[in-house]
Amino acid sequence: MKNHIILLLICFNISFINAQLTNSSRINSNYSKFQKIDNKPKKSLFKKRILPISLIASGILLSTSDFEKSLQKDLRSSVGDDFHFKIDDYTRYAPVVQLYAADILGVPSRNHWFDQTKNLMLSTILTGVTTTIIKKETYKERPGESTQANSFPSGHTSIAFSSASVLYEEFIDTKPLLAYSGYFFAITTAGMRMLNNKHFLSDVLVGAGIGILSTKLVYHFDHLISWNPFKKMDGIAFTPQYDGQSLGFYFSRSF
Repeated sequence: MKNHIILLLICFNISFINAQLTNSSRINSNYSKFQKIDNKPKKSLFKKRILPISLIASGILLSTSDFEKSLQKDLRSSVGDDFHFKIDDYTRYAPVVQLYAADILGVPSRNHWFDQTKNLMLSTILTGVTTTIIKKETYKERPGESTQANSFPSGHTSIAFSSASVLYEEFIDTKPLLAYSGYFFAITTAGMRMLNNKHFLSDVLVGAGIGILSTKLVYHFDHLISWNPFKKMDGIAFTPQYDGQSLGFYFSRSF
């Protein structure tokens, strides 16, 4: 059974990365800091939804199945019933830290930091509201906790994949390795939710799908919400800076 678990996790990671690679575009080394790369949708909304909808559909099919119950039991047996490691409370926010750290270090991105924050907030709100509504409607018990019927889908996982998808959208054209790195923390979060006996496989699959789909929707319609007060300040530049030793901000104004 352990071999089956390992194979399942490997297949999930390979299929996930492969699907994301199909959305990658050619890197342009001439992008300037915070330059607005073409925000008009280059792919149809249907194509952008294939991966997240596949994850959601898989989760729905597996929910309450004997397979996921057996998998959860085997996972807990492999780490012990007393295992509990709260790193998933922090890894779900790691992509957000990466996003702003990259801005401070001056890594070229798709959007200005204000637009990044706007999209991050919209994605988080949409993800959170969707997850909460489904939790209340499905009323699924957590593994080993019959008193908590809010297992489906995983909120930690949905937020982790939502923020990881924002990181992906912002840096896939300039720093692909950075763009994909957020998904490492998102997948880690999902795995730890299962190892900590907080969620079943279906819970994290649907959570991942919701997080990715919410962010894809926000970025698909990003060009419709172009308001940015900082871009209207002609001749004014305000940029975070890091010189390897100290952190600060660069402010300039031309006349």
